[in-house]
Amino acid sequence: MVKRNFTDINNHFNLILASNSPRRQFLLKDLGLNFTLKTKPTEEDFPPDFKAEKIPLYLAEKKATAFVNELKPNDLIITADTIVWINNMVLNKPADADEAKKMLMLLSGKMHQVFTGVCLLSANKKEIFYAETKVHFKLLTDEEINYYIANFKPYDKAGAYGAQEWIGYIAVEKIEGSYFNVMGLPLRELYTALCSF
Repeated sequence: MVKRNFTDINNHFNLILASNSPRRQFLLKDLGLNFTLKTKPTEEDFPPDFKAEKIPLYLAEKKATAFVNELKPNDLIITADTIVWINNMVLNKPADADEAKKMLMLLSGKMHQVFTGVCLLSANKKEIFYAETKVHFKLLTDEEINYYIANFKPYDKAGAYGAQEWIGYIAVEKIEGSYFNVMGLPLRELYTALCSF
């Protein structure tokens, strides 16, 4: 197995992040990696019998596969998909304030899981992996939920919340696993995968 150091990653690969998520862009930049952005519209549907980590793994691979015919030798596409899983069902991005409120009420006072699937794709290799984090929420009041929805942007976030925002400050009692996974990109796992890709 090839084992690269940090400098090798930047020198060897033309990293391409295929994501519109400002949080993923911020995290990858803070990891010290050089990358460009390139996205393609991809339908985020999945087989109805898929559960938990199978969903983001499938979607991350689907997003990467859209680029398969245009990869140059040193290109390395990074795609990711994050879901919130609770009560044996998936919470994606809410369509409106009512749906956001229903999601936050469902998460209130309970533990939920956050799964992020990541796909690394080059012209001759593919690697897919996922990270899981358990997040414990305190009981939220209607006032707290309404304030968050009115003053922040829950509509581009799985489960209608961002742990790095106000709701995360006041609601998260405990996290088991990667905090950055909850933000949408499990950095340690990604770095380890890049070093051995």
